[in-house]
Amino acid sequence: MQSKFTRRHAAQSLTAVTLGLAALGFAPMALAADTIKVGVLHSLSGTMAISETVLKDTVLMAIDEINAKGGVLGKKLEPVVVDPASNWPLFAEKAKQLITQDKVAVTFGCWTSVSRKSVLPVFEETNALLFYPVQYEGEELSKNVFYTGAAPNQQAIPAVEYLMSKDGGAAKRWVLLGTDYVYPRTTNKILRAFLHSKGVADADIIEEYTPFGHADYQSIIAKIKKFASEGKRTAVVSTINGDSNVPFYKELGNQGLKAKDVPVVAFSVGEEELRGVDTKPLVGHLAAWNYFQSIKNPTNTEFIKKWSDYAKAKGIAGHKDKPLTNDPMEATYIGVHMWAQAVNKAKSTDTDKVIAAMAGQTFKAPSGITSTMDPKNHHLHKSVFIGEVQADGQFKVVWKTKGPVVADPWSDYIPENKGKKNEPVMMAAKK
Repeated sequence: MQSKFTRRHAAQSLTAVTLGLAALGFAPMALAADTIKVGVLHSLSGTMAISETVLKDTVLMAIDEINAKGGVLGKKLEPVVVDPASNWPLFAEKAKQLITQDKVAVTFGCWTSVSRKSVLPVFEETNALLFYPVQYEGEELSKNVFYTGAAPNQQAIPAVEYLMSKDGGAAKRWVLLGTDYVYPRTTNKILRAFLHSKGVADADIIEEYTPFGHADYQSIIAKIKKFASEGKRTAVVSTINGDSNVPFYKELGNQGLKAKDVPVVAFSVGEEELRGVDTKPLVGHLAAWNYFQSIKNPTNTEFIKKWSDYAKAKGIAGHKDKPLTNDPMEATYIGVHMWAQAVNKAKSTDTDKVIAAMAGQTFKAPSGITSTMDPKNHHLHKSVFIGEVQADGQFKVVWKTKGPVVADPWSDYIPENKGKKNEPVMMAAKK
């Protein structure tokens, strides 16, 4: 009897201490072990906050959904949110903090390629996992990264092919306009080579780059108008990123550069970036993505409602009154759910076991397809859509692929990529 009494009272005393510590704000180790930590690495301030903040909220929404269904491996997911503040070296510091100090099992984050390039050595050296949710320039493959955004053959190449077609206006001259960093420059290197393969001369291509946060597009728009006035049908391919899109599109409207004269196709402008712009003068300009909010299907209707309810419940700035969804949000949402599925399949959060379990994972995507994670190259198979800007800031789909496109991270238009096309990620990562 004595031993039972002692054990019972010892347990009661431990419970009292635990509750006391919790009341004082201390998290006992036993409770911490009952969660799986998930890193969220997105700019919540600086030039990229206009695009990235909503991705942080998308991760949190997906985590709430998963936790409501019992979590992963019987444990709740615990988000750890940091703000790398549109500061590329700070991304690496914050990534290291998440992995080594916070002990996260996975990180969802980055938008710009320069931020991804900054953190890549950290994830590879620590053998940690990053899910990257934004279209990018390709020319990269890492065993530690899952790319849920588009490779160039899932966005940039189809968009330019469309503009060259009769339905797209049969463009003959090209303005490649971007923010001055790796994604626009590499994408435009690929596009220039692609245009050469179609017989377009260098004299019919101009490239212009502006720094992050650039706000004065008056002279650049004037230069585009002059270039377009020289006789051949001209189109603009925009890889401008971040809050510079607002003054760019305002200046398009100010100078009356209409889509019927010089169409602009954007790769980094979606519903969220157009929120602060008068879109009436921009009707008919284009964006190429793998998802638009305007796509009609039951899965997307459900996704939009989930986001709308979540944004209103959490009082998310802008979205509680006008909830918007976009392509990187969809890619983020798919990534979180696929990772959770893979952990459950692997019965572990161990990086190598999760990587193996991610191969061939599927998820019913709001875009209307069943997204599949390629077992060789860590990219999603994705449909491609081209949308026209509407007066209400939404996009009307004017062209789409017949089905999902398999990603090719090594562009066929870069000569040094010969032989890399079907190289598995594990082989590429060793080089």
